[in-house]
Amino acid sequence: MATYAIGDIQGCFQGLQDLLGLVRFNRRHDRLLLTGDLVARGPDSLETLRFVSGLGARAVTVLGNHDLHLLALAEKGEPGDPADRLDAVLGAPDAGRLLNWLRGQRLAYRDAEHRVLMIHAGVAPQWTQRQTLALAGEAEAVLGDDRRHRAFFATMYGNEPRRWRDTLQGSERLRAIVNVLTRARVCDADGNFDYRYKRGPSDAPAGLMPWFSVPGRRTRRSTLIFGHWSTLGTVHWPEYGVYGLDTGYLWGGSLTALRLDDRRLFSVAAERAERVPTPA
Repeated sequence: MATYAIGDIQGCFQGLQDLLGLVRFNRRHDRLLLTGDLVARGPDSLETLRFVSGLGARAVTVLGNHDLHLLALAEKGEPGDPADRLDAVLGAPDAGRLLNWLRGQRLAYRDAEHRVLMIHAGVAPQWTQRQTLALAGEAEAVLGDDRRHRAFFATMYGNEPRRWRDTLQGSERLRAIVNVLTRARVCDADGNFDYRYKRGPSDAPAGLMPWFSVPGRRTRRSTLIFGHWSTLGTVHWPEYGVYGLDTGYLWGGSLTALRLDDRRLFSVAAERAERVPTPA
């Protein structure tokens, strides 16, 4: 039995199948840990959701920002940006089942056997591993509630507050938790995040650094796995104990898996038909 952590799929179902073929994934014995953003912009978000949800307990996914955006669109009854290619999901006969399944997924997951913590984007430097899981649990409880999730989606968007404070309450608290876990890339030494920045670490404005390199980060002794940052440029940062598995398959890069049992990396290159223009 093997456990594979896989970076952002973003609707590239064929790429996922190619990668699973490469590692000889056996759905009866092996497990998948997915870093989120199962959907959006790739050609087959619907098939990706059907496949991953059909794996049952053999797959664990955390929610990414694109997954949450899909859920918000469905709640509001809006079609969204055509570039996200989500119409097939929203109009599918099994959309209700798939979206309910997606809404019930985690925002952070700790694999005790392999001693890793998985999130989609990042953690605040002030958070411990235990606090990260507890705060994720707060947001997960709201998302999973048939009444409270509607109010959450109505106030989910926005970049404030940029810095975590334990005294945050209500919609600001939930937005801060979700933004860090699903959108974080860079922040300053005090944990003030810039959610607009999307390029690589070397181009970051003065005073900003990858969230995982902040001095004194309280999860530094933990091994963290995340996706979201396709321009990161490096998968394994051993000095910080992190693996960034979004290697930009959607943009013509590769789809990457980390076998947790021996920390071996596998990847498949993007097929020409699944490439979309590189983001600005």
